[in-house]
Amino acid sequence: MDDRLRRRTVLGATAGGIAVSLAGCLGGADDEEIEADTYGDWFQNGRNFEGTIDETDSDELTVMVGSGQGLSYDPAAVRITTGTTIVWEWTGVGGSHDVVEEDGEFESDQYVEEGHTFSHTFEETGVYRYVCTPHQTQGMVGAVDVVEE
Repeated sequence: MDDRLRRRTVLGATAGGIAVSLAGCLGGADDEEIEADTYGDWFQNGRNFEGTIDETDSDELTVMVGSGQGLSYDPAAVRITTGTTIVWEWTGVGGSHDVVEEDGEFESDQYVEEGHTFSHTFEETGVYRYVCTPHQTQGMVGAVDVVEE
């Protein structure tokens, strides 16, 4: 009888572990679907994209321009609320960079020097996808997902 009880306990614990593991996998798939719904294939060849960073509690945040080896934005994607200001700050790495939104909502000049900044306050909800025009083909892209406050 003791052996049967132990076997049931082991089988029950194993089944529970499998269920938790599968739930974790399903959660990841949901996150990937949300990212795909939000950005489409925007980050398919992008650098430094590891998911959307939630900054909905911030009034202002900084995105580094020319991070990593100089050809990415960090973070690549953020979620903010209306009224939030993003300040892009140049690292001085990777040559001349700019920040250009695909529909012309905002656009900086090209700069090289470390510490230069460009800012934009987001007043309307939506997804704003942007590039560094000299390095777009090398995957230097970013996005801002703006939600209602």
